[in-house]
Amino acid sequence: MNSGHFFLAIIKRDLLLAWQQRGDLLVGVVFFILVACLFPLAIGPEPKLLARIGPGVLWVAVILANLLALPRLFASDWQDGSLEQLLLTAAPTSVMVAGKIIAHWLTTGIPLTLIAPLLGIQYGLESDTLLMLMASLLLGTPTLSALGSIGAALTLGVRQGEMLLALLILPLYAPVLIFGSGAVAAVAGGLSGMAELSLLAAILCGALFLAPWLAAIAVRLAVE
Repeated sequence: MNSGHFFLAIIKRDLLLAWQQRGDLLVGVVFFILVACLFPLAIGPEPKLLARIGPGVLWVAVILANLLALPRLFASDWQDGSLEQLLLTAAPTSVMVAGKIIAHWLTTGIPLTLIAPLLGIQYGLESDTLLMLMASLLLGTPTLSALGSIGAALTLGVRQGEMLLALLILPLYAPVLIFGSGAVAAVAGGLSGMAELSLLAAILCGALFLAPWLAAIAVRLAVE
């Protein structure tokens, strides 16, 4: 099996496993909805205030929901021994990691991206702002999955790994949060937001290039 077929097989496998355990997927989505809906209830129906904090609140909720789903990237495969079998294949480990990153994004990032504009309506965001929200999430959520794979690999098999994972990954998520929410806030304020979006795209390119290699090294160290 060449690397391309192995890459697609990993994506298909992880998507099937995610569908079989779709209750875990719903936890992240429900958490995202609850966090986004509780803020307007706590702050009150002040339109200008809600519109100002909306982009930041939605982006923080996306990051926290993504963080909840990160442990399943490698943990279940490591626990049942299938991760060791995957490492025995002739394809590079980075190809396996890249496939898992894409599958994680499809099952976590895409649902959150589709739901976010609906939740943005309660913050009084205009249509152009909601479009920028979706655009920023389409660039930002795969970056979150890629960067998160590094932390998930580094904490694989570590005691209290979920807490350590959050400590490792949240600083890496900070630039994505700043530029993602900044792009949406810029459009809400009458600006273009393309500068922040370009920086998000640059971060995504760097993360997709480096993360599979770094995570692959960490996975091999954890298994060995």
